[in-house]
Amino acid sequence: MTDLGDFGEFSADGDGDSGVSDGGTADIAGADRARASESAGDAEAGTETAEDSFESTAVEPRGEDVGIGAICVSQGLRIAEDSDDTTLRAYITRGNRSSIRIGSYLLAPYPDGGRGASTGETLFCRITGLEYAQQYHADDATEIHARRAMRTDDIEEADYKFVANLEPVAILYDDDGELKRRMTDRVPKPQTVIREADDTEAIKTGLKMPDDGVFLGHLSVGGEKVRTAASPPTIDYRLKDDYEAGDPLVFRHTLVAGGTGSGKTHGAKNVLRQYLADERRYPMADGRKVGPAVVQFDPQDEYAQMHDDNPDLDDEFARRLEREGVAYGGGDDTTAFIPKVGSSSYAAGHHRAEQVEFTIPFSMVHENPWLVAGSGLNDNQYGALVSVLLQRFREQYGADATYDEFTRFLDDPALREELDESGRVHEATFDAVRRRVLGFGHIFDQDARPITELVHEFVRPGGLTVVPTYHINDTRATETIVLALSSLLIDQKLSNDPTYDRIKETPLVLGMDEAHNFLTDADSVQAGKVIKKFTEAAKQGRKERLGLFLITQDPQDIHDAVFKQINTTIVLNLGDEDAIKSVNIPSNLESKVPYMEKGQMVVYSPDNSEPVELIGLPKCLTRHGRD
Repeated sequence: MTDLGDFGEFSADGDGDSGVSDGGTADIAGADRARASESAGDAEAGTETAEDSFESTAVEPRGEDVGIGAICVSQGLRIAEDSDDTTLRAYITRGNRSSIRIGSYLLAPYPDGGRGASTGETLFCRITGLEYAQQYHADDATEIHARRAMRTDDIEEADYKFVANLEPVAILYDDDGELKRRMTDRVPKPQTVIREADDTEAIKTGLKMPDDGVFLGHLSVGGEKVRTAASPPTIDYRLKDDYEAGDPLVFRHTLVAGGTGSGKTHGAKNVLRQYLADERRYPMADGRKVGPAVVQFDPQDEYAQMHDDNPDLDDEFARRLEREGVAYGGGDDTTAFIPKVGSSSYAAGHHRAEQVEFTIPFSMVHENPWLVAGSGLNDNQYGALVSVLLQRFREQYGADATYDEFTRFLDDPALREELDESGRVHEATFDAVRRRVLGFGHIFDQDARPITELVHEFVRPGGLTVVPTYHINDTRATETIVLALSSLLIDQKLSNDPTYDRIKETPLVLGMDEAHNFLTDADSVQAGKVIKKFTEAAKQGRKERLGLFLITQDPQDIHDAVFKQINTTIVLNLGDEDAIKSVNIPSNLESKVPYMEKGQMVVYSPDNSEPVELIGLPKCLTRHGRD
């Protein structure tokens, strides 16, 4: 009987006690000796006369390679209306394999007639899969194959096929000197040579990317910028921003979603800086071209820094920005509007923007009574507040009456008894309303100028207004202030008879960081009124020159009615599966989101381009971060 102990552990050095560590090693050693013997025999044969030798035959084709491979038909070649029925594959030659990545863009020309003749049409496609396949049928799942691999530094590429699965994106064609795209309606020929897309015009046309507009970042694949033969070699990605190609996308609303540390605020600042550029102008109904006013709600007190230059932005980087037409540098017309809330104080040593203190007058509640409703009132109680109590209060005290006067009005026991006996408001309903509307004394009518007197300064064409709320420790107060100001802007924008023409006649970008805190899908009267208002604002934005710029790390919490109106979605790194699913980006890009590094992003804007992957600028265009 054979003793299994004879088969010891494999030794890479082969210096075991017996000289042969096991049968596998013996096989390999024997094979090596056989090859050495054959080599020696070949050497001896080389000393024979020339008449006895054989002439070698060249197997490499003559000429130089062009491209990275060719269309193959071994598993079919099919273009279909249904992408699942499309079969498009390409063989990649050995020297090109290490540089190929999933997501890379390729070009395959359509020949017409004889080889070399061309119709001027080219298939623009994208790599969706890569695989190795055996060149020759053999079972390499064996001990000897594995151990041979362990003793070598590389593989023999000639033994394997390297095949790329391709997704047709569009057909590019020449139309009187202008490159255009159309849907894929032709199948490429077998053995068509493919090459990497390295021409800026071809790539932008293939992906339907505009040449001009608001700069977001540079096109990338797998976290690396796409390089071309042009100067600069990178491909800039921009959002349409003129009426020649449809409505500017800023007025069709933008969502920036990203987790902590993803570069969300950095990227948002860079985008907003483009809207503050001197050349950014939008035509109004009266024929004027006006720069947009940007109003940014800032819960972390970071956006007022946009007043200042970034000290880390050196001259060389600035020249690159100028060549690409990217606006940079601090905005002098940046003002921080500081809400006065109780005894809270605001410290601003991290920026040099002008500060203007303001308060919310209780008079604004007459137009938006849900501001004092909170999340506790039901429909019946809310009806009593709006239709009875606030209406009667206004009749008795006037439209400019204060919050303190309103609380004294509700403290009147005779009023409670009268409304109960008349059947207008039940005493239990009255008590519930009174409890809910108390606790706003530190919010309304504080010792500062009312925002209604500061509208001209609050909304400035070409200027940035930042409303920091970091110094406010009361969540209820923060929500009330943000919703009061945003409602003022939205109501005036949508009104046919506005009180403040300055708001109505100025293009407006309304930015809201941590938007999930204000536009949430909650079951309350207040949430319902807020969602209705913002949904209507989103629907009318194109007509009224009103754009929502929402920033969040929890996109799944934003109400679906608002989400559906968003045209441009910018997604940075998100780790939460529900958050990733909620942004509704294509599955091939969705899978990349959890692995994206800081500054990498996916942009899904159907009216602007095909879904793409971008890398944002490595430096903020304004000051960013606290010293």
